[in-house]
Amino acid sequence: MSNSDNSPLQIAPGTKVRLRRYDPADTSLMPDKVEAEKEIQKDIEKLEDLQQRLYASNRYALLIVLQGIDASGKDGTIKHVMSGVNPQGCSVTAFKTPSAEELNHDFLWRIENATPRRGMIAVFNRSHYEDVLAVRVHKLVPGEIWKARYDQINRFEELKTELGTIVLKFFLHISKQEQKKRLEERLRNPSKNWKFSTGDIPERALWSTYRHAYEDMLTKCSTTAAPWHVVPADYKWYRNWFVARTIVEKLESLNLDYPEPKADLSKIRIE
Repeated sequence: MSNSDNSPLQIAPGTKVRLRRYDPADTSLMPDKVEAEKEIQKDIEKLEDLQQRLYASNRYALLIVLQGIDASGKDGTIKHVMSGVNPQGCSVTAFKTPSAEELNHDFLWRIENATPRRGMIAVFNRSHYEDVLAVRVHKLVPGEIWKARYDQINRFEELKTELGTIVLKFFLHISKQEQKKRLEERLRNPSKNWKFSTGDIPERALWSTYRHAYEDMLTKCSTTAAPWHVVPADYKWYRNWFVARTIVEKLESLNLDYPEPKADLSKIRIE
């Protein structure tokens, strides 16, 4: 089962990705903010119905992967795009530093535990890709180990899609200037102070190192089964519009319908 589509923001397999070629402030696919916000609301309503069909048909699962540098908007995307989804049919997992138990297993063990069963939607806020990103940047394991993980991840995702899980991957691409603006807002706004971590500063100093790691991730792990989308994310409304539209289009392409009742409902009488 292929997840390919014709989006200009989707990375074709085999493409050598250079992020300088992607403008994080681009809005060319939907330049009108007011129109975009109307479309987002329509897609949120469509997603509510599509989620119900996904659950009722019990044929597929949907995994949404969000990756991006600190303050790229992973939390905001989840909050806005998934706002109409029934929580009973959706899970959100934020992958932080692995626990002692998780470190005693292979790096995909905790990922497998969080993947959705049929009929369900799972959203990953960060993901298995941290094992070729943060692990690489901070040199937590030898190079030969993290380099082997690109192929391991591709095989894992290919198997998942073969077994009925749709994998949609979004890299939220922001500029260094926009990250600075958002981190400063976390310092100024008391309601956002809790989101600021002192670790954000040394991580920001590694911007170029992370950039190279992201480029390799996008180059090596955008496959026919599970392609990456590079989402211009300097404008939050544009980011939300693109992610919502892509999810809805993918679910609509499955032509999901409600299953036939197991009994002849015309003969049932409720006294």
